[in-house]
Amino acid sequence: MRQTWRWFGPSDPVSIADARQAGAEAIVTALHHVPAGDVWTAAEIERRQEEVGRLPSGAPSGLRWEVVESVFVSDDIKLQRGDWRAHIDAYKQSLRNLAAAGIRRVAYHFMPVLDWTRTDLAWPTHQGGLALRFDMTDLAAFDLHILRRPGAEADYPTETVEQAERRFADSDDAWRSRLTANLTAGLPGSGESWSLGSFRERLAMYDGVDDRTMRGHLVDFLSEIAPLADQLDMKLCYHPDDPPFPILGLPRFMSTERDFNDLFTAVDTASNGMTFCSGSLGARADNDLPGIAARLGDRIHFAHLRNVKRDADTIPAGFVEDEHLAGDTDMVAVIANLMAEETRRRATGDDDPIPMRPDHGHQILSDLDRTDSNPGYTAIGRLKGLAELRGVMTALRSHPTTDGRSGHG
Repeated sequence: MRQTWRWFGPSDPVSIADARQAGAEAIVTALHHVPAGDVWTAAEIERRQEEVGRLPSGAPSGLRWEVVESVFVSDDIKLQRGDWRAHIDAYKQSLRNLAAAGIRRVAYHFMPVLDWTRTDLAWPTHQGGLALRFDMTDLAAFDLHILRRPGAEADYPTETVEQAERRFADSDDAWRSRLTANLTAGLPGSGESWSLGSFRERLAMYDGVDDRTMRGHLVDFLSEIAPLADQLDMKLCYHPDDPPFPILGLPRFMSTERDFNDLFTAVDTASNGMTFCSGSLGARADNDLPGIAARLGDRIHFAHLRNVKRDADTIPAGFVEDEHLAGDTDMVAVIANLMAEETRRRATGDDDPIPMRPDHGHQILSDLDRTDSNPGYTAIGRLKGLAELRGVMTALRSHPTTDGRSGHG
């Protein structure tokens, strides 16, 4: 697999030089400053390529922008309202401009309002670092007592409602403000956040919109852009819901292996694939991660490798971001099956490796003193994760199983 590194652009305190020192072979980034629905111009794409290709010293970095994460899909497209047709045209032009620049792998998602969502961005680990955490009681406390979403009580078990009431009553203003900020953050890398009023307005846009409607709109969108992506020899990498169950009354409809199979059946083109995110999928106990890596291998165009430890095997359940080789997912089996898929592809003449990146590292060592990094994207925790994943890959290459696949697949 090709070892890549998420970079948020020139304002990212983790520099291109840091990525190179970590051993990254390529960069994953996006034009975070371009609003969803606007065209990514050739000039802006070229500027970002130049930034990736240059160290802070001005010397060549030796790295290239190889994966886009993400070309964001507008609410108008998701809801098929307003300027959604024009936004699809803009999305198509962005794909054309990216392909002309030699960038042919694009991650995206269709999650309404929120991207990945956590209730705590600095959860203490037993090793002394800080991790990202999603807590169901905290979510309910926010939903019921801060957001005060109408009808929210019906979305939680009675026990969770009671626990949330106690937690809110025992909390102080600082905790409530921090929880609100964590849950109303905008897109990663954008620096955007919403007031409670604007957040309520965004949620209200999706009132009455269910999973079936959202899935249908996603299929409509893909039916428009996937044929163009095929013509451009591009790969579209759909990221699963994170967390992979409904929150705050919002539909979540791409959370399981069946969801992805249905999508691949509905739009059966070479470009239509997935971002295999072991953390997002692993937050559900009913997802067999090594098995998904094996069975959907030909559709995996990009991989996020991270691990979570669930609070319970119920759905939904809270979870904490664990070390990359810890947690509830057998990461060795996952990597074995992804590498076996690459072996299968090479036998058919496809030498294009699956790009992967270490995701959501812990905040450790000197990064504990930093306050300027994007949550989950400090340098040292991701370097540690990449080193661990690289070690697994090296061991599997040196000592492959008889058939090249893990028995878990």
